[in-house]
Amino acid sequence: MSAVIGTNIRAQVTDENAAYFFAQVDGYTYQIDKAELKKPLKVGGQVTGFAYTNEDHQLQITKQVPKVQKDQFAWGTVVASRHDLGIFVDIGLPNKDMAVSLDDLPTIKQLWPQQGDRLMLALKEDRKGRLWGELAQSDIFAAVARRPQEREKGTSVTATVYRNKMAGTLVLTDQYQLGFIHPSQRDDEPRLGEVLKTRVVGISDRGVLNLSTKPLAYKTMDEDAQFLLLQLQRRADHFLPFNDKSEPAAIKAQFGFSKSQFKRALGRLYKERLIEQVDDGIRLVQ
Repeated sequence: MSAVIGTNIRAQVTDENAAYFFAQVDGYTYQIDKAELKKPLKVGGQVTGFAYTNEDHQLQITKQVPKVQKDQFAWGTVVASRHDLGIFVDIGLPNKDMAVSLDDLPTIKQLWPQQGDRLMLALKEDRKGRLWGELAQSDIFAAVARRPQEREKGTSVTATVYRNKMAGTLVLTDQYQLGFIHPSQRDDEPRLGEVLKTRVVGISDRGVLNLSTKPLAYKTMDEDAQFLLLQLQRRADHFLPFNDKSEPAAIKAQFGFSKSQFKRALGRLYKERLIEQVDDGIRLVQ
């Protein structure tokens, strides 16, 4: 039988020195740091806490019980990476960051989590009795997710990347709702574990939020396009009797800018699919 690690245990206190108490379970001795105790233990008494192997490869019990355990998934924060090993995640232990093997990370290292990113993980023990971080898979996220209510398009949502796929990016929002970012709705592929500021562009029949990391079209337009869009939005019929064949003088009188500026603004609105050309003018796309 090997020493129990990665979960909560109960042990009998057998000894102490200036810095530690020592407790035993099934012949294995664990140390307990006196600095984290609110009151001293009694030799011969019992102690409960989380058992693990610290960074010095010593068995230890801590009263600072992490949420991440064997078969218990929770968030951890990425603190470092090693390209020959993987990444290290802070799960709340006083002197141990948990490694996630490079075998469990994206093949493209640019998509590896960086310091400050977060991952949902549990613990697993290998054949040598070492603890590793085990990344949550899609079934775990589906199990903890809540079905979203109808949300207004454009609503801001904070979400964490939990899987990168060719078809798009899978995320979980801070409200524990599943989300999907299509490649057309992002400029760059996000990292695993990256926390994103997104906005809602729709909701699928399966209850998954369709999200975008791109700003709203009007926020990326120049002033002329924004002004023209505002004119269309303010009119009850969302129509303007102007197009690229209108006279320069009429355009100048109506909008205050040249025909070339007007055409550039039209082009931008067409590109964003915000307007359509109709007889004798342009109309806002509903």
